[in-house]
Amino acid sequence: MDPRYTYLLINLGSILVPFIASFEPRLRFYRQWKALLPALLITLVFFIVWDHYLAAWDVWGFNPKYVLGIYWWGLPMEEWLFFITIPYSCLFIYASLNYLLPREPFSRHARNITGAWVVILLFVAALGYDRLYTGIKLTLTAVLLAYAWYRDYAWMGKFIRCYLVSLIPFLLVNGLLTALPVVTYDDTENLGIRLLTIPVEDTQYTLLLLLMNVILFENFKRRLRLDPDASAPSPNGHH
Repeated sequence: MDPRYTYLLINLGSILVPFIASFEPRLRFYRQWKALLPALLITLVFFIVWDHYLAAWDVWGFNPKYVLGIYWWGLPMEEWLFFITIPYSCLFIYASLNYLLPREPFSRHARNITGAWVVILLFVAALGYDRLYTGIKLTLTAVLLAYAWYRDYAWMGKFIRCYLVSLIPFLLVNGLLTALPVVTYDDTENLGIRLLTIPVEDTQYTLLLLLMNVILFENFKRRLRLDPDASAPSPNGHH
């Protein structure tokens, strides 16, 4: 196989099963596409801007051996697809878990967990303030988590569960991307701590990507009345 198809095939492999399963007659995830697609596109714009500048600053890069060579705004086509295929798959996991297991163990403590997470991220970001990837990424993630803490979303416990479950495919996909490597990193701009071959900051990159999509997805569901209570804050939260 031509290695230039590698990143494309990783993208397609990531979304294949969730896409097919979207038509499962009980879940019928396809009926939520009206809320899903705008969430994906808005988040894509944010992350493409982020990706573009970090690639331009050589914080990370893409191995030409594993991409087709089609570039849009300095990024390989496959990187654009990544922000559709991976969030789609994660939101499918989110919806599936919510349908199959409506009760989860995090709801009662979700706000405390979120608040503690914010403090930890800001502390580590301060330690790595002179490293672009560490400082910016952890700060952005902390800001969005702080917003979720302020809103006290009723679904935050479900999000935490989904995030923890999504770490399993994350380790597989990002492990492959960094092991080959399809994506390369300048370790002077991160903490230099790796989970296998994955920079530890990528766990929070995934959190930011997923949380931004879930916030938008739940709000679009409410606006489109696909689920009237989808994005409501908890009884003690801020509307």
